[in-house]
Amino acid sequence: MKLVSHIYREHEQLAIYHDGLLYNMDQLHPELPNTMGMFLNYWDDVIGIAQRANSAIINGEINPGKAVAYEGASLLAPVPFPTSCRDGYAFRQHVASARRNRGVEMIPEFDQFPIFYFTNHNSIQGPGPVHCMPDHFEELDFELECAIVINRYGRNIPAAEADSFIGGLMIMNDLSARRLQMEEMKLSLGPAKGKDFSTVLGPWLVTTDELMPYEIPAKPNHVGMSWNLPMTCSVNGVQLSQGNLGDMDWTFAEIIERCSYGVTLHPGDVIGSGTVGTGCLLELNGTGKFNNPNFIPQWLQPNDVVNMTIDGLGTLNNTIVAEETDWSLLKMKKH
Repeated sequence: MKLVSHIYREHEQLAIYHDGLLYNMDQLHPELPNTMGMFLNYWDDVIGIAQRANSAIINGEINPGKAVAYEGASLLAPVPFPTSCRDGYAFRQHVASARRNRGVEMIPEFDQFPIFYFTNHNSIQGPGPVHCMPDHFEELDFELECAIVINRYGRNIPAAEADSFIGGLMIMNDLSARRLQMEEMKLSLGPAKGKDFSTVLGPWLVTTDELMPYEIPAKPNHVGMSWNLPMTCSVNGVQLSQGNLGDMDWTFAEIIERCSYGVTLHPGDVIGSGTVGTGCLLELNGTGKFNNPNFIPQWLQPNDVVNMTIDGLGTLNNTIVAEETDWSLLKMKKH
């Protein structure tokens, strides 16, 4: 089942996507919530009703007359108002390549425990324009990731039980202003301003039952579901990144275990996978320089179109837009 949040009659509306149409939840059954936040809070009560409605849609048992065309809809992030947003660091290839490019050894702690950071859950957005300030264009980067959303309350969740707390998967673009990020992290805090302006989710949330055909075993000595889902990212029609969600070394279940240690996870908490190998310009530029000293780095520019595709999860499209201002934090630095 594919769940989409969009603006309908000036209000947030949750819908089931099928074959180019959006079927609004509250028109399918009176007990179905009309927002993703409510749906996640009452997950165990409503998921069965929604799955039966989804089957009826697929089987042609529901008249599409009241459905809304997906094309042209005002799309939000599938989870438009997360209760929190954490981002992991689960792909060893990305970490190892980035560290090699900086001339440092692979950090052994990567293989000992999964790590994450908190980002701005109030800067979540869906497909469409991404508005950026002048400083963001100082090495503006995409990050090709996958994210999950938590579907029930839980605390001290063992990895062996954590998959049942995953409501579904969606594409995530963890946009990054690298110059801001690198400067602030010299002070051993962050990332903060380098990451807090936009994180993109979409185009829909795919429930885990629909992804069963793609399930593969976790890597040796790891616990939890994994999926064989190829991932790509292109900028202005040119493919730059290619990986697979199955390359995650730490599973979402293991990340949930660490996130929930001594902490209550809430329905609506979003957790990202971290960047897949080759999944950002920072890594690609570093590898280019590593192999060729004359390599010219590439960063995102105004009007660039970023398309991310994960098999089974759809395609997430965004256009980079420059704010009409010259206000710069970098220029305000004291010397």
